[in-house]
Amino acid sequence: MNKVLKTHELFDLSKTIAKELFQNSVYPWDVLDGIDQFITELGNTLDCDKFDRVGENVWIAKDATVADSACIIGPCIIDCGAEVRQCAYIRGKAIIGKGAVVGNSCEIKNAVLFDSVQVPHFNYVGDSVLGYKAHMGAGSVTSNVKSDKTPVCVKSDGECVQTERKKLGAMLGDFVEVGCNSVLCPGSIVGRNSNVYPLSLVRGVVPENSIFKGERGIIPKT
Repeated sequence: MNKVLKTHELFDLSKTIAKELFQNSVYPWDVLDGIDQFITELGNTLDCDKFDRVGENVWIAKDATVADSACIIGPCIIDCGAEVRQCAYIRGKAIIGKGAVVGNSCEIKNAVLFDSVQVPHFNYVGDSVLGYKAHMGAGSVTSNVKSDKTPVCVKSDGECVQTERKKLGAMLGDFVEVGCNSVLCPGSIVGRNSNVYPLSLVRGVVPENSIFKGERGIIPKT
């Protein structure tokens, strides 16, 4: 099985407040069912000199910037220096990393955004994990449910990993760049340092250090 599927191949776990959530996971989607409990337990231990508890199970760093028009539902942690812009909708079970950006009219639910992630314009991120400094271009989204509502299978090297999840978005490794208006199909995995062309439909696995060109294929970065 392609090693790019594994948690420790995709992410530098030192770049998230949720390190302990991932520590013992084999695949990153293993953590999705535990995000809510993890946030609640971690939130109650956060330094009150650095974080404000602003609602039921919602903790926001004092130096984070959150627009008045943003809607934030717990459980949620917004880490230091993060920015949540106008009309963003955080639906709960979300960890927004240090220096991360959740932009105008973006929607986030049941997801972990590592430090310095940017989803700045009209993005949807659900049941997903975005690694350190991953960036989603304007209008790019994660699709997290198959049309036939069957469990998502992650395909790699001719094999299939059964996730047993009906809802699974995308796993983007550290430094991934997703072009504008791309759709990441359920169970998409993009390895570290890879790029996805704008207007792409991504299925399956994109290896690390690659460029996804859609119908023109996947090529190694040079």
